[in-house]
Amino acid sequence: MINVFKPALWEEEVMAVSQVLRSGWIGMGPKVSEFEASFSSYLGWEVYSLAMNSATAGLHLAVMMLGVEGYEVITTAMTFVSTNHAILYNGGIPVFTDIQRDTLNIEPDQIEKNITSRTKAIIVVHYGGHACDMDRIMDIARKHNLYVIEDCAHAAWWEYKWKKLWTIGDISVFSFHGVKNMTTGDGGMVVTKKKEWFEKIKKMRRVGMDKDTFDRWKTNNYSWYYNIDGLGYKYHMNDIAAAIGIEQLKKLDQMNARRREITNRYNSELGSLDWLELPVMKDYSNNANHNYVIKTPYRNELNAYLADHGISTGVHYIPNNHYEMYKEFGNSTPITEEVWQSLLTLPLYPMLTDEEQSFVIEKIKNFKS
Repeated sequence: MINVFKPALWEEEVMAVSQVLRSGWIGMGPKVSEFEASFSSYLGWEVYSLAMNSATAGLHLAVMMLGVEGYEVITTAMTFVSTNHAILYNGGIPVFTDIQRDTLNIEPDQIEKNITSRTKAIIVVHYGGHACDMDRIMDIARKHNLYVIEDCAHAAWWEYKWKKLWTIGDISVFSFHGVKNMTTGDGGMVVTKKKEWFEKIKKMRRVGMDKDTFDRWKTNNYSWYYNIDGLGYKYHMNDIAAAIGIEQLKKLDQMNARRREITNRYNSELGSLDWLELPVMKDYSNNANHNYVIKTPYRNELNAYLADHGISTGVHYIPNNHYEMYKEFGNSTPITEEVWQSLLTLPLYPMLTDEEQSFVIEKIKNFKS
């Protein structure tokens, strides 16, 4: 099968993991600290970065910083459920808000319509790596005194009007799951400019400890003493994952460039087919090309046809408000309801060869011939 997603890993990642295994320090230690420093340096801004064992864990703690218990959080149904689980983890109320038909991002006009006296925050998801309309969203947030969380699980290092995506909202969360633009096997990163939030999340990700094992080891004489001054979770990254992340970060520009090449070829070769609609890129977004999602009324038939020819495809996503547990939060989202039924994700990853992509394109062109 030609995968729909596939991680891109090289010998450097294998060697990095091997070195960690031989070091005797495989928990949260020097590699986690190095990865966090490298990540902040790569972003090129004065930000605090905190490595997590998943983006889901990062979203949980990011939403916790906002104090949403009993309050409404405006969000999108066109996302993986972790985005909205994080609201429920914290006792918040998700308010599903409709999307733009072309980008599949949350629609700013609908955000404003859904704001009430109980609204505390907005979560935006940069779908597929295409930036949301952040100027409009931030204007709305400031007008109504709301927090903004950026779910950057798809948005690995691209820009909105020459601003990095993680510098616009109050706090951002990245994913390093195996299918993302860079991977640590699994993992995530919380990024914020707020030192107070950084300090709180740093404690909460290590079950509330004021000093973790590595912090205590770095003193001249290892200190066994630490204090717990609040509830926390086992959410930190370990050195095995961080070692992979350090090497992946070095290759991120290269991997994103390959994703762009694949995307441009799909656009060029599939653009003449009148029975499918290609992804768009607005002039305010420099796209991370995390996925390549077409729209077609023949979604299910094309999915089965390509599978028969050894080509995997996917649907991203079943809207969250279709799931049983979220039906009670069912705001009207007519564009989401209409468009998700036509979505199909084609293979896109750096290791996809030209020959494999040619085969995918050939089969799609032959589907209606």
